[in-house]
Amino acid sequence: MTWTMTPERFDSPDAALLRRDYYDEVASRYWGRPATAEEIDEGLTDDGAEKLVPPTGEFVVGRIGGDAAACAGLIVTDLGIADLTRVYVRPEVRGTGGGGLLLATIESRARALGVRQIRLDTRNDLVEARGLYAKHGYREVPAFHRRQYAEHWFAKEL
Repeated sequence: MTWTMTPERFDSPDAALLRRDYYDEVASRYWGRPATAEEIDEGLTDDGAEKLVPPTGEFVVGRIGGDAAACAGLIVTDLGIADLTRVYVRPEVRGTGGGGLLLATIESRARALGVRQIRLDTRNDLVEARGLYAKHGYREVPAFHRRQYAEHWFAKEL
């Protein structure tokens, strides 16, 4: 099956479902139990997703065989700098190349917004994510903030 990556509004039906599934996975892994629907709703409330539109950002949806299966967001935070966020590939299609294509697409969109550096944070338990970032040229850097849930910081020069 072939992957396609396209910019899409963060609140389209497919994008909204992917954002919900992303939050479900990261919250469930953090708590060590399934997140409840109420917890997911609370996590998505006022989560800053409205910034995932040009010129403040971008949201990309990846489809495999026509089915929405991956997403990533980008938020421009400073002149030439953007944060990568909400990177998610459905578990059943991990390992099929979607993560790398997703990063390449979001990097291309970032360049179009004038971004020269993408940075991100992640947690210890998100081992697959850390491996994906390292494989695609993101290097671990000193902490650039002190927010909750951040244990590793990465950056990539574009």
